[in-house]
Amino acid sequence: MDDIFISDGNAVLSRIVFGDRVSDMTAILGICAGKEDRLPLYIITDSNTDRYADVLAHAAGVMHNVEVCGQYRIDAAEESKTMSSVLSMVSWLLESGADRNAFLLAVGGGITTDMAGFAASVFKRGIRFAYMPTTLLAQVDAAIGGKTGVNYDSYKNMIGVIRQPEFTFICPEVLETLPSRDFLSGAAELVKTFLIQDGGNYAGSIAFLSELGEARDRTAFLKENAARLSELVHAAAAVKAGIVSRDQFESGERRKLNLGHTFAHAIEKNARMAGDDISHGEAVSMGILMAATLSCRTGLAEVGMDNALRNDFMKAGLAADCPYTAASLAEAMAKDKKAENGKIHFVLLSRPGDVRIVDMAAADAVGILNE
Repeated sequence: MDDIFISDGNAVLSRIVFGDRVSDMTAILGICAGKEDRLPLYIITDSNTDRYADVLAHAAGVMHNVEVCGQYRIDAAEESKTMSSVLSMVSWLLESGADRNAFLLAVGGGITTDMAGFAASVFKRGIRFAYMPTTLLAQVDAAIGGKTGVNYDSYKNMIGVIRQPEFTFICPEVLETLPSRDFLSGAAELVKTFLIQDGGNYAGSIAFLSELGEARDRTAFLKENAARLSELVHAAAAVKAGIVSRDQFESGERRKLNLGHTFAHAIEKNARMAGDDISHGEAVSMGILMAATLSCRTGLAEVGMDNALRNDFMKAGLAADCPYTAASLAEAMAKDKKAENGKIHFVLLSRPGDVRIVDMAAADAVGILNE
């Protein structure tokens, strides 16, 4: 598949590279080394991705210009997505002798790439870095676009910067053994992207997920349909890359990528406070449906659009029902990092493929949902 570029005018900021196997990425690292004698590579993994780091280290060992200087494992849990964890990465880099020429590679899901990208952005005022996302959520969303950061006081991604990775390497091999719940968590972001910009892919993604849910052997289905899944991932990555290229720092169009997320982040905060187990993708799925209901009740969308969307989500195996009242989400939404002058940039749906940004106070949104 063709590479996808994130650009600022004529300048390429980052690229998304596709390969068939994990080991294919070492050639990209060799290119990054360029004419330098050696690329000092520092790898960050989590407990789920150590095996991929071993593959990369072995493949890099036969290259004359790439040297693996160290590997650091993090705990890829929302509770660990803190400044303390980032500072631990910085300490490891210092103790490992990393200098301004160091190249940091994050191998893992969205939590791993978010934290590693942030650490690379602040270590010695910024070193080069790249991602190999190993979850569907990271491949279609978290590892694309340059957003890095950590949570603060139960609020999502409250501290961070926007800085583009040198590249993001996407490989279908890592998805074949991804647990079903993690896969569906990423599928919510996949579907979200096509609700923002369709291109015929929304219906295709719902059909793919419905068939996956009905498959007797999930792993076999993913292997047999790897090309089909790769096309959906490529299409979603292209949508996000295009939006980011036009609005890297979220002053307008990029806000559309937050579809469902204002509700989702509040749902996640409530879940953490209550000790409930709700993943980010599940919260996004619920949040999209809440945004769809708000869209219908404000007259932006036709009556029944939200119910049709809910039926699609249920066929696809996506989470549908939020366990919390809208009123209980209001405080967290009001403190959302995207709130300005007492209002939130809600992303609402006119129909699949057509979203609008509507500024509204959290209390007003809750009032409409409670009608």
